[in-house]
Amino acid sequence: MANLSSLVKQLKQERDRVEKQLSGLNAALMSFAGVYSGGKPIRKRRKMSVAARKKIAAAQRRRWAKVREVQGLGNSKACWCHLSYCDGTRTGLA
Repeated sequence: MANLSSLVKQLKQERDRVEKQLSGLNAALMSFAGVYSGGKPIRKRRKMSVAARKKIAAAQRRRWAKVREVQGLGNSKACWCHLSYCDGTRTGLA
């Protein structure tokens, strides 16, 4: 019987040791959970000022003007249809 009680005592000590290790692992997981939340953090969308939007729009207009100049359309607005008989007003299309 003494042998059995010493075995139970050893098993309880082993259980306590494993519980202590598990609590340490749980603490480590909880501390890393905030850092590694399973995905990319959600970033707030940056607000662009009115002046910045105007600057970007002007640059894009200059780019399109350059494209039209290369195509031989000059400063006229190019029609989306790109047909040779279209005058750009889209009224000649039925």
